[in-house]
Amino acid sequence: MTVLPPGRALSLIGVPVEEGAGTLGAAMGPRALRTAGLVAALRDLGHDVDDDGDVAPTEVHAPYLPADKARNFARVAGWARAAHERTQAVLRRGRTPVVLGGDHSLSMGSVSAVADHCAAIGRQLFVLWLDAHADFNTPATSPSGNMHGMSAAMLAREPGLEQVLPGTHAAVDPRNLILFGIRSIDSAERDLLRSRGVEVIDMRLIDEFGVAALMRQVVERVAARGGHLHVSLDLDVIDPSLAPGVGTPVAGGATYREAHLVMELLHESGLVGSLDVVELNPFLDDRGRSALLLVDLIASLFGRQVWSR
Repeated sequence: MTVLPPGRALSLIGVPVEEGAGTLGAAMGPRALRTAGLVAALRDLGHDVDDDGDVAPTEVHAPYLPADKARNFARVAGWARAAHERTQAVLRRGRTPVVLGGDHSLSMGSVSAVADHCAAIGRQLFVLWLDAHADFNTPATSPSGNMHGMSAAMLAREPGLEQVLPGTHAAVDPRNLILFGIRSIDSAERDLLRSRGVEVIDMRLIDEFGVAALMRQVVERVAARGGHLHVSLDLDVIDPSLAPGVGTPVAGGATYREAHLVMELLHESGLVGSLDVVELNPFLDDRGRSALLLVDLIASLFGRQVWSR
């Protein structure tokens, strides 16, 4: 069993974007995670933690898209470009980016930077998308036009989102995208996922086979390819009775122990090279419950254990 080494060099990057979501409040997410003790929790585990502060959105003059197709396009693109630039800088310094959101549209920038990095060093990228939603809509398929529901599709370079990050950037191979904990998929989105070969591990599979067996399959697949594993942790993968601070809650999510077991198995794999944590909305939370839970989960991912194994 490989375990992530102690004393990792971690850099926190705040991306307080909320324009990709349909409900305001996610902009307060990075501050809430810091207030809930994230830096201290990681340092207590022996890690070298830099807090790089929050990025500011780049000014974008993008081709016009109708608001009902991709809401707040220019603003979301500005945040994505800023997230890309800062994440890329952290990777170039040989540090592990821990990107704090903010809504899930930030992954358009952060994960694109990881994809570019992996392409440059010749390493295969896998993305584990822990989420209630698939986020694989495009402007042509989205019922709402909310761009946090298009982030995975943008990373796979689906049409209609090219101007989020102009220029040439590495795509995430949709066959290396693993959606885990899914329980809400739109009809057209489902057809697109099937045609692209995306692996979907929904809650039905988790109920039937269990978190441990399914997560070990994911880990073994990435390890067999010597891959870099990016984890995109959306708070709404957890059941809203435990994590109420989300704008798009879906009943029937992961339990407290299921979520921690995922993090613990990922830690033991030694494969996680980057992380983003998204969709915490403190305005909807209950006295910081969701922020504190996320800090505990991140600590588990980076080595907190009840008993050494």
